Amino acid sequence: MKIAIGADHAGVRLKDGIIAVIRSLGHEVEDFGCHCSDSVDYPDYALPVCEKVASGEADRGVLICGTGIGMSIAANKIPGIRCALVHDLFSAKATREHNDSNVLAMGERVIGPGVAEDIVRIWLETEFSGGERHVGRVSKVQALEEKYSLHP
Repeated sequence: MKIAIGADHAGVRLKDGIIAVIRSLGHEVEDFGCHCSDSVDYPDYALPVCEKVASGEADRGVLICGTGIGMSIAANKIPGIRCALVHDLFSAKATREHNDSNVLAMGERVIGPGVAEDIVRIWLETEFSGGERHVGRVSKVQALEEKYSLHP
C-alpha cells in the first residue's frame, strides 16, 4: 500500500518513528511534513495527506499532532475521509473492521512510541469486515457527507 503521512510540530518525532514501521511492513510512504519543531498549523498538514487518500493516490493516511484531536477534526472535513482518532489497540482494529477508516490520527503527547507503532501495525494489517451491517453504516456516513458537503 501507499501511505501518506503528516504531522505538525507536536507530532514530528513520533511521525519519523512511524515512517520506519510502515516501511518495515513493506509499504511505500509519502511524507508531507512537517520537518521541524517550530509551531505550525495542523490543518496545513492534514489537508495534503487527506487529498492524496480521497483522490486514491494513497491507500491510507496517518496524521499526528499533540493530541490527535485537531488532525482528526481537520481530516474529517475532507469529503471521502473517514479519520479515526486512536490511542489503543482495540480501537485500531475495530475502526478498520467496522468503520473502514482510511486515515488514522494519533497524539504524540498522549501515547508513547511503542503503543503508536503497534496501533499503526494493527491498523494497516486489518481489513474492513465488509459485513452487511457495517457496510450499511458506512454508507449512511457517506450519505451524510454528500448531504452536508459544501462541494456536491
